[in-house]
Amino acid sequence: MKLEGSCSCGAISFVVESQHPYPFNICYCSICRKTGGGGGYAINLGADAESLIVNGEDSRSVYQATITDPATNNAELSPAERSFCKHCGSALWLWDPRWPELLHPFASAIDTALPLAPERTHLMLAYKEPWVKADIADGDKTFDEYPDESIAEWHTRLGLNAG
Repeated sequence: MKLEGSCSCGAISFVVESQHPYPFNICYCSICRKTGGGGGYAINLGADAESLIVNGEDSRSVYQATITDPATNNAELSPAERSFCKHCGSALWLWDPRWPELLHPFASAIDTALPLAPERTHLMLAYKEPWVKADIADGDKTFDEYPDESIAEWHTRLGLNAG
């Protein structure tokens, strides 16, 4: 499925191909909460990194979070790159060199009508803020940290891969 996205001010627009366009994966970690600007979480999709076409590249900036291991208190820079508009701050997509073929656009940046997910996966619930009410429906999966299936596996299990 071809996904078209943009930032709020219009300085950046992009197109990417997605075999996994259902916005189902709701992340409550502090990084998603603070960079996503949503209701205490972020939702990302799966796309083909090589298909990405960006207009307004000069307006794009990248943020790499510092991750602190709670067991050791050691901090290190995450290799994951969160792209955003340097003018309006809109979160656009995440790319990680550990999985270079994948791109994860934020559903909030997509202008194309996205399909409604039949169930959702709530992850990183251990990091959810008390003011956030997780809207967990019957059939939704919940995880204190990472889920037991990838975006691709979730789409395949439910027969939802785009062609």
